[in-house]
Amino acid sequence: MVLLSVPAVPLLGSARSGDLFQLLLDGAPRTRAELAALTGLARSTIAVRVDALMATGFVSAVGGAASSGGRPPSRFAFNPAARTVLAVDLGASHSVIAVTDLAGTVLASLRAEIAIGEGPKPVLDLVIDHARQLLDSLGTQAGGLSGVGIGLPGPVDHTTGRPANPPIMPGWHDFDVPGYVRRAFDVPVLVDNDVNIMALGEQRTHWPDQGNLLFVKASTGIGAGIIGNGQLQRGAMGSAGDLGHVRVARGAHVFCRCGNIGCLEALAGAPAIAAALASHGSDVRAGELVALAEHGNPAAVAALRQAGRDLGEVLATCVSLLNPSVIVLGGSLATAGDHLLAGVREVVYNRSLPLATAHLTIALARSADDAGILGASMLVAQHVLSADAIEAVVALQP
Repeated sequence: MVLLSVPAVPLLGSARSGDLFQLLLDGAPRTRAELAALTGLARSTIAVRVDALMATGFVSAVGGAASSGGRPPSRFAFNPAARTVLAVDLGASHSVIAVTDLAGTVLASLRAEIAIGEGPKPVLDLVIDHARQLLDSLGTQAGGLSGVGIGLPGPVDHTTGRPANPPIMPGWHDFDVPGYVRRAFDVPVLVDNDVNIMALGEQRTHWPDQGNLLFVKASTGIGAGIIGNGQLQRGAMGSAGDLGHVRVARGAHVFCRCGNIGCLEALAGAPAIAAALASHGSDVRAGELVALAEHGNPAAVAALRQAGRDLGEVLATCVSLLNPSVIVLGGSLATAGDHLLAGVREVVYNRSLPLATAHLTIALARSADDAGILGASMLVAQHVLSADAIEAVVALQP
């Protein structure tokens, strides 16, 4: 279960139910007296606000606190089971669809093969069909659907949820993904780049105390999700973290599909590694690299180690610019033992200044295939559990 963070300082004097709710997001049960002490509000005001929140279902009673005499005071906490989230992680050839509660606990999930190049309507129709199957299977076990979070394998304008010239997604450019999905599910639909949601899921699940984290996905393409001061950093147009098209020294004569020369992806992406091995007599497909490395194939191991060094060259610059406390390596290439990781560490620790690396952790992702689902769920939860969103729900109560 992944609970959201609470405000760093008490919301003194705030009278809104939505603001009071933010203090309960960590899941810790509190009494009315404790909430009054935290906020500075009168006990009578707290009682009214708590009752309003309980009417929404987002807050529930969880038993009494220790009594100093007389009836034990009631305690209240965030109820993540109040609503559900539909979380969708789309890749070039796979989809993972899950229903979670508001704390990211997976209630049901389904994995299926897709071809992202078939275009948005066939792919999203499949997602919608599978989502309905999952929701029907849960029936009354789950609360009402609060929102849909979707990760796409390409650049996304986060403000509109529309893909922006995604290189491996023909027909998706500027397609209204949120609008199309809302035809099936009349709830908020949030769309982001898949690496961004993976970064969010990994950080919230396994590195909650690390507010400056760089999540790197190394697979068919290479990209990064940047978390700074606890928040996703998308950049001015949502293209922050596009490491795959940063030039590296070893690629002076290597052409990239983007039209440039020497891009990291053209050297260290899975298809590029497979093509390089094939040019030396090894008949290897991109999907076979991990299995070969796991079985100790010398050529595959050496290729992954070199890919790690190429990636490390770019990440050394990122360390100097962003000074993260954690770099997490995910994606299919990162699952092949420690070969990619070793290459990255070799270059980053050698090239970066000691001050930037003194407390820098470089590790493999811990969420594995679940990072995207967890991140998509958290993306929705952050939206529907914000103070303003909760206040709007309270206002609709009779």
